[in-house]
Amino acid sequence: MPDFHHLLLFTGAGLLLNLTPGPDVFFILTQALRRGARAGMVAALGVMAGCCLHVVAATAGISALVAASAQAFNLLKWMGAGYLGYVGGRMLWSALRGESILVGSSDTGQAVAAPVADMPGIFRRGFLTNVLNPKVALFFLAFLPQFIAPDTPVAQKRWVFLALGLLFTLNSLWVCMGWALAAAWAARRSTLLRSALRWLDGVAGGLFVAFGVKLALSDIPGAHL
Repeated sequence: MPDFHHLLLFTGAGLLLNLTPGPDVFFILTQALRRGARAGMVAALGVMAGCCLHVVAATAGISALVAASAQAFNLLKWMGAGYLGYVGGRMLWSALRGESILVGSSDTGQAVAAPVADMPGIFRRGFLTNVLNPKVALFFLAFLPQFIAPDTPVAQKRWVFLALGLLFTLNSLWVCMGWALAAAWAARRSTLLRSALRWLDGVAGGLFVAFGVKLALSDIPGAHL
């Protein structure tokens, strides 16, 4: 395992990286803004479940195969882009019709807490948003080995990789929970934000479509070197 100094550096770098907005963070924010803190935290748990799957896949060598195979990478890439485009398209269509697929809301735009029955669906969508993004798999393959000492025995490197990946995911969970709580708090406190919630479907839909297009246009890092 890394020494204390490198472990502290790893933890700090992971926390900073998780503050960077992306499809996962934006999904958590939209759920928390429209459905409340509980929905945002369930979305975060779904995203983290996807991260755990990526870590296990990377440890088992599956992610390395995806990174080395253009066909496998493109298959996962197009599945992820299609899913993001589908979600974004539904949000845009819903916004155009004056409806909301994210949550119910009051006539004043006040967020309405999602019922418990909706939580499995929120978890599933958070999971798919993360697990269908091949860039997450490539991130773990590129980031984690930097914190594994070169003299670590080969037989132990896989276990160190797994431990670091799970630690990164656990640290990510607290950041994502923080995003959810902050968004839910802001939605409750800000009259301006509450009045703007009725437009959130359109904004969220456009961003998810943009994320999907960006993913569809991406290549395997280093493919053109």
